[in-house]
Amino acid sequence: MMWRAEVVDQLDLYWDLHLAPRLAGLTDEEYFWEPVRDCWSVRIGGDGHATLDGSPSAPDPPPVTTIAWRMAHVAFHVLGFRTSTHFGDGSLTAATARLPVTADEAVATLERHYRGWREAVVGLDGAALARAIGAAEGPWSKRPMATLMLHVNREVMHHGAEICLLRDLHRARFA
Repeated sequence: MMWRAEVVDQLDLYWDLHLAPRLAGLTDEEYFWEPVRDCWSVRIGGDGHATLDGSPSAPDPPPVTTIAWRMAHVAFHVLGFRTSTHFGDGSLTAATARLPVTADEAVATLERHYRGWREAVVGLDGAALARAIGAAEGPWSKRPMATLMLHVNREVMHHGAEICLLRDLHRARFA
Protein backbone atom coordinates (compact mmCIF):
# COMPACT_ATOMS: atom_id res chain seq x y z
CA MET A 1 0.00 0.00 0.00
CA MET A 2 1.34 3.43 -0.97
CA TRP A 3 0.03 5.52 1.93
CA ARG A 4 1.64 8.72 0.70
CA ALA A 5 -0.21 8.40 -2.61
CA GLU A 6 -3.50 7.70 -0.80
CA VAL A 7 -3.16 10.76 1.42
CA VAL A 8 -2.10 13.01 -1.48
CA ASP A 9 -4.93 11.66 -3.64
CA GLN A 10 -7.42 12.41 -0.87
CA LEU A 11 -6.29 16.04 -0.71
CA ASP A 12 -6.20 16.33 -4.50
CA LEU A 13 -9.72 14.96 -4.82
CA TYR A 14 -11.02 17.46 -2.29
CA TRP A 15 -9.12 20.35 -3.85
CA ASP A 16 -9.93 19.57 -7.50
CA LEU A 17 -13.57 18.55 -7.14
CA HIS A 18 -14.79 20.50 -4.14
CA LEU A 19 -12.82 23.51 -2.92
CA ALA A 20 -11.10 25.01 -5.98
CA PRO A 21 -14.29 25.05 -8.11
CA ARG A 22 -16.20 26.69 -5.24
CA LEU A 23 -13.60 29.49 -4.99
CA ALA A 24 -14.15 30.50 -8.63
CA GLY A 25 -15.68 33.96 -8.86
CA LEU A 26 -15.15 34.83 -5.19
CA THR A 27 -15.78 38.57 -4.81
CA ASP A 28 -14.21 41.02 -2.41
CA GLU A 29 -17.66 41.56 -0.88
CA GLU A 30 -17.96 37.85 -0.05
CA TYR A 31 -14.34 37.63 1.03
CA PHE A 32 -14.73 40.32 3.68
CA TRP A 33 -18.42 39.71 4.54
CA GLU A 34 -19.08 39.63 8.29
CA PRO A 35 -22.27 37.65 8.88
CA VAL A 36 -22.39 38.54 12.59
CA ARG A 37 -20.94 41.18 14.92
CA ASP A 38 -17.38 40.84 16.17
CA CYS A 39 -16.14 38.53 13.42
CA TRP A 40 -12.46 37.90 13.08
CA SER A 41 -11.21 38.86 9.65
CA VAL A 42 -8.29 40.23 7.68
CA ARG A 43 -8.00 43.96 8.38
CA ILE A 44 -6.36 46.40 5.99
CA GLY A 45 -4.59 49.31 7.63
CA GLY A 46 -4.19 52.80 6.25
CA ASP A 47 -0.80 51.77 4.85
CA GLY A 48 -2.44 48.96 2.83
CA HIS A 49 -0.82 46.29 5.02
CA ALA A 50 -3.17 43.49 6.10
CA THR A 51 -3.29 41.84 9.51
CA LEU A 52 -5.20 38.83 10.78
CA ASP A 53 -7.51 39.26 13.77
CA GLY A 54 -6.74 36.96 16.66
CA SER A 55 -5.42 36.64 20.17
CA PRO A 56 -2.78 34.48 21.86
CA SER A 57 -5.53 32.26 23.27
CA ALA A 58 -8.80 31.86 21.43
CA PRO A 59 -11.84 33.04 23.34
CA ASP A 60 -14.47 30.53 24.39
CA PRO A 61 -16.58 30.25 22.38
CA PRO A 62 -14.34 31.10 19.44
CA PRO A 63 -15.51 33.99 17.26
CA VAL A 64 -17.10 33.53 13.87
CA THR A 65 -14.49 34.12 11.19
CA THR A 66 -14.86 35.52 7.70
CA ILE A 67 -13.90 33.84 4.45
CA ALA A 68 -10.86 36.14 4.44
CA TRP A 69 -9.74 34.91 7.87
CA ARG A 70 -10.31 31.25 6.98
CA MET A 71 -8.49 31.50 3.66
CA ALA A 72 -5.51 33.25 5.28
CA HIS A 73 -5.46 30.61 8.02
CA VAL A 74 -5.42 27.72 5.53
CA ALA A 75 -2.97 29.39 3.14
CA PHE A 76 -0.46 30.37 5.80
CA HIS A 77 -0.93 28.49 9.10
CA VAL A 78 -2.02 25.16 7.63
CA LEU A 79 0.01 25.05 4.39
CA GLY A 80 2.55 27.82 3.83
CA PHE A 81 4.31 28.00 7.19
CA ARG A 82 4.51 24.21 7.39
CA THR A 83 5.89 23.90 3.87
CA SER A 84 8.50 26.55 4.66
CA THR A 85 9.41 24.96 8.01
CA HIS A 86 9.51 21.29 7.00
CA PHE A 87 10.60 21.49 3.36
CA GLY A 88 12.07 24.94 2.81
CA ASP A 89 14.29 27.48 4.48
CA GLY A 90 11.84 28.51 7.19
CA SER A 91 11.64 32.07 5.92
CA LEU A 92 7.85 32.21 5.63
CA THR A 93 6.59 33.15 9.08
CA ALA A 94 3.81 35.22 10.61
CA ALA A 95 6.25 38.16 10.55
CA THR A 96 7.18 37.78 6.87
CA ALA A 97 3.82 36.72 5.41
CA ARG A 98 2.02 39.22 3.20
CA LEU A 99 -1.69 38.64 3.66
CA PRO A 100 -3.90 39.03 0.59
CA VAL A 101 -6.07 42.16 0.46
CA THR A 102 -8.43 41.04 -2.34
CA ALA A 103 -10.38 37.88 -3.04
CA ASP A 104 -8.43 37.27 -6.26
CA GLU A 105 -5.13 37.56 -4.38
CA ALA A 106 -6.43 35.23 -1.68
CA VAL A 107 -7.45 32.53 -4.15
CA ALA A 108 -4.05 32.75 -5.88
CA THR A 109 -2.21 32.67 -2.53
CA LEU A 110 -4.16 29.67 -1.31
CA GLU A 111 -3.53 27.86 -4.60
CA ARG A 112 0.21 28.64 -4.44
CA HIS A 113 0.58 27.32 -0.89
CA TYR A 114 -1.55 24.26 -1.64
CA ARG A 115 0.68 23.45 -4.65
CA GLY A 116 3.83 24.00 -2.58
CA TRP A 117 2.65 21.64 0.17
CA ARG A 118 1.50 19.07 -2.36
CA GLU A 119 4.77 19.09 -4.29
CA ALA A 120 6.74 18.70 -1.06
CA VAL A 121 4.78 15.74 0.31
CA VAL A 122 4.71 13.94 -3.04
CA GLY A 123 8.49 13.68 -2.73
CA LEU A 124 8.40 11.86 0.62
CA ASP A 125 9.38 8.21 0.74
CA GLY A 126 8.47 5.65 3.40
CA ALA A 127 11.37 6.61 5.66
CA ALA A 128 10.47 10.30 5.49
CA LEU A 129 6.83 9.55 6.29
CA ALA A 130 7.91 7.58 9.38
CA ARG A 131 10.41 10.21 10.62
CA ALA A 132 9.39 12.37 13.60
CA ILE A 133 7.81 15.68 12.66
CA GLY A 134 10.15 17.65 14.91
CA ALA A 135 9.96 20.52 17.37
CA ALA A 136 8.11 22.88 15.01
CA GLU A 137 4.87 21.00 15.71
CA GLY A 138 5.07 21.23 19.52
CA PRO A 139 3.25 18.36 21.24
CA TRP A 140 3.24 16.38 18.00
CA SER A 141 7.02 16.56 17.66
CA LYS A 142 7.56 12.81 18.08
CA ARG A 143 4.70 11.77 15.81
CA PRO A 144 5.52 10.66 12.25
CA MET A 145 5.31 13.04 9.29
CA ALA A 146 2.37 10.95 8.04
CA THR A 147 0.40 12.26 11.05
CA LEU A 148 1.06 15.83 9.94
CA MET A 149 -0.07 15.02 6.40
CA LEU A 150 -3.36 13.64 7.73
CA HIS A 151 -3.80 16.69 9.98
CA VAL A 152 -3.22 19.07 7.06
CA ASN A 153 -5.80 17.21 4.96
CA ARG A 154 -8.33 17.47 7.78
CA GLU A 155 -7.67 21.19 8.23
CA VAL A 156 -7.96 21.97 4.52
CA MET A 157 -11.22 20.02 4.25
CA HIS A 158 -12.66 21.40 7.49
CA HIS A 159 -11.96 25.06 6.77
CA GLY A 160 -12.68 24.63 3.07
CA ALA A 161 -16.17 23.40 3.91
CA GLU A 162 -16.66 26.43 6.16
CA ILE A 163 -15.59 28.75 3.34
CA CYS A 164 -18.08 27.08 1.01
CA LEU A 165 -20.85 27.36 3.61
CA LEU A 166 -20.15 31.07 4.11
CA ARG A 167 -20.40 31.57 0.34
CA ASP A 168 -23.74 29.72 0.37
CA LEU A 169 -25.02 31.87 3.24
CA HIS A 170 -23.86 35.06 1.53
CA ARG A 171 -25.60 34.07 -1.67
CA ALA A 172 -28.82 33.07 0.14
CA ARG A 173 -28.84 36.25 2.20
CA PHE A 174 -28.67 38.46 -0.85
CA ALA A 175 -30.77 36.31 -3.20
